[in-house]
Amino acid sequence: MQSAIRFAAAYAALTAAHEVGDYIIQRDADAAVKGHRGPTGAAACLRHVTSYTATQALALYGADRALRLGLDWRRAAAGLALSAVTHYAADRCAGHWADTSDQAPLLVRAAHAAGKGTWLTRDPGAGPLIDQAWHKGWIAVAAAVAATGASGARRFG
Repeated sequence: MQSAIRFAAAYAALTAAHEVGDYIIQRDADAAVKGHRGPTGAAACLRHVTSYTATQALALYGADRALRLGLDWRRAAAGLALSAVTHYAADRCAGHWADTSDQAPLLVRAAHAAGKGTWLTRDPGAGPLIDQAWHKGWIAVAAAVAATGASGARRFG
């Protein structure tokens, strides 16, 4: 039962921090170009994911301290890294969700191959919805990684 409580707390903290990191902390200049091809887009996305991950780390650390979850810092770091990498992958797709070319990012091509192409090409809101579903699905996995293997000897908080 303890691991279920740790998972629920970690998921709540990471999800709340996701909203803050994606919509409040993210710089508008980075949001505007993070999906652009080339080094400018990659750098903007990396800046965003860095501040996003720091926001999630602070939230997870705060939850661990306040709730005495006993999270293992290595597992917490692994969960945060998973969240960061998958967040970067999705955010590089910004502005490309309707792209049906071979130049589209891999995640966009996968969404089209999974049967989401019609929706993505006709509805401008479809891409951001898939983006958010992707993020939250991976946040659940990241929370599970962070919440397992808790140990007082290697505490996160």
